[in-house]
Amino acid sequence: MSTSGKKVLHEERVLSDEEIKAGAREVLYKNMISGRRNDFNYHYTKPSPGTYPFQYFWDTCFHIFTLTALGEVDMAKKHMHSLFEMQRPDGFVGHMNYWKRLWPARITDLLQLRPHDVLRLYRPHMSALLQPPIAAQAALRIYQHSQDLSFVKQLLPKLKKYYGWLARNRDFEGEGLLSIITPFESGMDWKASYDPLLKYDRGKAGPLLFWKVLQVDAHNFLKGYDLPAIYKSNRFIVKDAAFNTIYVQNLQAMAALCNVAGEEDGLHFLEQARQTEKSIVRYMYDEEDAAFYDLHGHQFEKLRVRTGTIFFPVVLKSVPDEVCRRVLGRHLLHQDGFHVPFPVPSLAVDEPAFNPDGSLYIWRGPTWVVFNWFMQGYLLEKGYRQQAEELLLSVKRLITKSGFREYYNPFTGEGHGARDFTWSGLVVDMINRLQEGTQRM
Repeated sequence: MSTSGKKVLHEERVLSDEEIKAGAREVLYKNMISGRRNDFNYHYTKPSPGTYPFQYFWDTCFHIFTLTALGEVDMAKKHMHSLFEMQRPDGFVGHMNYWKRLWPARITDLLQLRPHDVLRLYRPHMSALLQPPIAAQAALRIYQHSQDLSFVKQLLPKLKKYYGWLARNRDFEGEGLLSIITPFESGMDWKASYDPLLKYDRGKAGPLLFWKVLQVDAHNFLKGYDLPAIYKSNRFIVKDAAFNTIYVQNLQAMAALCNVAGEEDGLHFLEQARQTEKSIVRYMYDEEDAAFYDLHGHQFEKLRVRTGTIFFPVVLKSVPDEVCRRVLGRHLLHQDGFHVPFPVPSLAVDEPAFNPDGSLYIWRGPTWVVFNWFMQGYLLEKGYRQQAEELLLSVKRLITKSGFREYYNPFTGEGHGARDFTWSGLVVDMINRLQEGTQRM
């Protein structure tokens, strides 16, 4: 992590843990909404007022991590139940649940519906897309904070159907790696590693990139989100490093939930996790660059762009320690391309597409709290306590300076994007992790 700002750290006031927790609680409750419509009960938190008005899949899971860290376990349960309220019989759950506000906010949202759902916008419905499948970890976190076995037994059948749908429908090649079919499914819209596949070679994002991504969604829409047809066309078939890392973690969480419930399926999920881990190392890892790259196409071609997810797979236990040390040492600790006052940038600073400022085209340079949250747990587990502390302190400084924003300039700490943005509340979980680590020492 960067130490270039250490002198500044001793001179500036940083919000206390209690002040940050109070702020995160206020943001969550300000954005919370509940009700009943067409026999569905919903209870969720908007990621931000106005900008993101729907219930989003991985956003809801992030809210659960923050809520449980704040001691709001019952509220976290309501969020999880709402997320699976409209689950299809085959197990699918979309990346957006449209509850109170039914009409999509953007044209991209409209194209992310199945064609027949466009004609039924008057009632609650889901999008046709996915987001990173972090629901099992969120459910396990609720259990860890509540020891509520009845909650696990009620939710587990739905989770089994959901992860079963993923394995049947998105592991096209049987290698354990899930594919996304549009940039929006990664949760990291406009991620620069997708530019080569989109045939966008202008570096900094502009209107042409918007239309190229829109064409991908239009292509999927016109095919009626027929997955075999979409795969055959090979227009946008990407195995994202972060998406698949999260998939492994959640297969392992599924095994833990099965064990808690006294069910025998746990071994099945562990076997799936092992297969995916092996494929991540085999296909995504690039020894020369010491990086895990996203893959595209039927031939698993590497997308050689250094986004902030090139080191995500180091958190997986089966990744050799030597590989983990090389990746972390080169990119996160020595910061080859990631040397900034406020880590972790979403794109290496020397990549042509890097833009640290506010933009429609996000995830192309600014710092998001979720990257720091994701890596901090691993760093603590592996004994990198100083680096874990620095990641947390960086987030505290960002929130002190700019509030709970969607993302931040990695050089100045200036906040950009949505205001009162709930993801930044993950700092509460980071605070608790560090305190728990101290208590165990």
